[in-house]
Amino acid sequence: MALSTSVHDLRTLIRSSHPLVVIETVEEERVLALLQSVTAQERMPLFEWSITRGLTRADESATLSKMTATPLAVLQHLHGLTVEAVFWLKDLGPHLQDPAVCRQLREVAAIYSRSRATCVLTGQPISLPMDLDKIAVRLELKLPDRDELLSMLQGLLQSLGPRTSARPRSTTLVHSMLNSISETKVADNGPTTHASDAILRALQGMTLHQARQVIAQCIVERGSLSPRDVQTILQRKVQAIKDGGLLEYYPVEDNRFELGGFTNLKSWLDRAQVGFTAEAKALNLTPPRGIMLVGVPGCGKSLAAKAIAREWKLPLLKLDAGRLFDKFVGESEKNFRKAIEMAESLSPIVLWIDEIEKAMVAGGGSGDADAGLSRRLFGAFLTWLQEKKQDVFVVATANNLSSLPPELLRKGRFDEIFFVDLPDHTERESIWKIHLGLRKQDSKTFDLSKIVSASDGFSGSEIEQAVVTALYRALHQKTPLTTDLLIEELTQTVPLSVTRREDIDALRQTAQGRFVNVR
Repeated sequence: MALSTSVHDLRTLIRSSHPLVVIETVEEERVLALLQSVTAQERMPLFEWSITRGLTRADESATLSKMTATPLAVLQHLHGLTVEAVFWLKDLGPHLQDPAVCRQLREVAAIYSRSRATCVLTGQPISLPMDLDKIAVRLELKLPDRDELLSMLQGLLQSLGPRTSARPRSTTLVHSMLNSISETKVADNGPTTHASDAILRALQGMTLHQARQVIAQCIVERGSLSPRDVQTILQRKVQAIKDGGLLEYYPVEDNRFELGGFTNLKSWLDRAQVGFTAEAKALNLTPPRGIMLVGVPGCGKSLAAKAIAREWKLPLLKLDAGRLFDKFVGESEKNFRKAIEMAESLSPIVLWIDEIEKAMVAGGGSGDADAGLSRRLFGAFLTWLQEKKQDVFVVATANNLSSLPPELLRKGRFDEIFFVDLPDHTERESIWKIHLGLRKQDSKTFDLSKIVSASDGFSGSEIEQAVVTALYRALHQKTPLTTDLLIEELTQTVPLSVTRREDIDALRQTAQGRFVNVR
């Protein structure tokens, strides 16, 4: 229970005389509920401050206190108080760049450290000056759990129920939903308990405000809640993903990627899918954690991640390693936690971490060049991968084996590690057929045997580019695409197997006997 855990943690901080607590969040409604619960249990008064209203007591009617409207004035006022209370300072963070405000808050903290009086700072983001950061304690307010969402949903349905009184069927459905959530008798035309659980599951990962908005929208539009609304909720979450900028979302219906070859990988996936069934759960088997694909660039590792999601009919999330890093201290780790929380809220899902070595081993693998940031990210990732509870199947891809720490490659981190080499004759034939077909070319009109032989040593992406470039040439010449045009394009291309021969040979030697070949 997210809020009850936060209540316990904050009570502990207050009792142990922590004068400055920082809660980085925009959910002031939940902060108020948290502080009211804590102060009631501790029998302490609660005061609120904002730059628009000044310092007021939380349990009194809305008043204005112009004498304490400015940050410096309220802190000077707090410095002279002797009452043991919780003082909620909203959006004070930006004003702490003022040396006078920062100094005054330090003096208040020095006095409050000898009592139970506590200042709670909220806002997002909150960047503290270094001297304040040393004495402040950050309290994480986790996203609302199922119980909080359930309470919100019950209250919202009850408040919106009377508004639909002119629509008898809608009223019946709303009250049926309430009955379903309360696990009492459900009306025949109302949603089942299973539907209610599906809606609550879809809401997880949202803030309380976001969840309330989307539920209100569904009820106002149709006067009811049903399994159809799960898609509306998921669409809102996808929009939040796009706005966040850390993850890319590939819905199931838009995933039409095909994979040529990779026989061993496809067989393994068929077996692994059983791990998500009820039969496996009954035997206390945990679902598969994920796989790692290492090998030659351009040979289908990224395509395999998309094909796995397509085969299992699951949405796909892509985590770009470069987007995690932030110039502010602590923000990169926060970005990683945020991405993981969002992925878990959408489970079951496939999480694709592209070029994992760039995120986990920055600075050449030592972590010294980035003050240990890559090591911290790497440790956080390993911990999550080992202990994750949600059905998030991880597909990690890597090109540079020498940069990967041995802890990541040991058996048990991933369910399996596959090596992706240059495609063989049979795989190249499948790849040619796929890319010609995608561009509305009949592969039967080409001499595939000749083309496949000429493309020996080419990666899948190089074959795709050869098709695209040859088609451009054919359009320019106003002639149909022919075998000769494709062969000509291949002869003018120097593949990676030639330009990076030594690196590829070293990669093969490292992978031999250590990893499973995808073929």
